[in-house]
Amino acid sequence: MRQESGRSMIEMVGVLAIMGIITAGAFMLISTAINTQKRSRVTDDVTAIVSGVRTVLGEYDDFSNLDNSTIFGVLAMSNKNPYGGTYELSVDNANPRQFVVSINGLSKSDCQGLITKAWTDSVGYNTTNHKESGATGNCSDSGNNVVSITYGE
Repeated sequence: MRQESGRSMIEMVGVLAIMGIITAGAFMLISTAINTQKRSRVTDDVTAIVSGVRTVLGEYDDFSNLDNSTIFGVLAMSNKNPYGGTYELSVDNANPRQFVVSINGLSKSDCQGLITKAWTDSVGYNTTNHKESGATGNCSDSGNNVVSITYGE
C-alpha cells in the first residue's frame, strides 16, 4: 500500500474559506471601531469649540461678534472634521444670544448617527426636557450633509 502525504484540495479550500470569514469579520470590526472613533472625536471637538466660544465671548451679551477664524485660532485647532468636511460657527439670526455649530461633509449614515446623538447642553436638548438630541439636519444620499447644533440661551 502506498502512503499518501499532504492535504487534499478540499481541505485547502475549507481552510481558505474559514480564513476569509475571519478576515471579513475583522474588517467589519475595524470599520466599526473607526466610525466610533470618528464620532467620539467629533463630540470632543464640538465640546472644545463650545467651551472656546463661551470663554472668548462670555463677557458679551450676545454672540454677534462670533468669528470662525478667531475661535479656531484661540483653540489652536483646525476647522476640519474627521469626516473630511469642516466645522463652521454662525450666529442664530433669530436670537443673537445663540450660536450654531455646523458639522459639514457627512455621509447619510454619519449624519443620521450625529443627529440621534444626545448633544447635552444644546438648546434643543434642554428645551425638550432631554427628549430630543438637540441636533438638526436633513440626511440624504448626497454625501455632503450638514448637522447643526444650537447653543446659548
